[in-house]
Amino acid sequence: MALSAAAAVLRWLAANWWIPAALALAASAAAVTVLRNRALAARDHQVRAAQLRLALSGPGGIDHMKPDAFEYAVRDLLQRDGCRARKVGRANDQSVDVLAEDPTGRRWAVQCKHKQDPIGGKAVGVGVLYALAGTYQRAHRAHVAAVVTNGRFSREAVRWGAEQGILLVDRNTLARWAAGNQPLWNVLPHVPAPRNGQQN
Repeated sequence: MALSAAAAVLRWLAANWWIPAALALAASAAAVTVLRNRALAARDHQVRAAQLRLALSGPGGIDHMKPDAFEYAVRDLLQRDGCRARKVGRANDQSVDVLAEDPTGRRWAVQCKHKQDPIGGKAVGVGVLYALAGTYQRAHRAHVAAVVTNGRFSREAVRWGAEQGILLVDRNTLARWAAGNQPLWNVLPHVPAPRNGQQN
């Protein structure tokens, strides 16, 4: 019975060969369209990323973002700079919100601290730096550690960050980086060399 059914199918295909051929052509056309649309979307994303400019204040500005949106904004700015960057911040993120690899291959671990009251609110303290210093190399295998805030850092954080080579992006630096067309490493005064055992 199975043989007779198979034979019937083969006879039908022989008589109606154009139907599977038309289906195959339609599937191929659909696949080409999907691939083309993906390529166009990727190109559009690259163009938008290269043109990304963010203001600190005003409607839609960084100061008005939620902390999660701020992390995405930092990721997008790093992508604008030519980095491969992704947001990783979540519960148990081991003190890193964004991981990025710059065009030279250097891996960045970034902690984002968004302040609802960036001018009069509490400064980012040294404890944030302690936590990042303890994880960025071992847990994330990063070469560079940075803390980005739309606020300010305490004096102790500034001192300790300079001693430990942790980059601090405060409100003024963030404003220049977000509004300009220079990558973060050109806005900062220095980027530390990789530590022993690390490579670019």
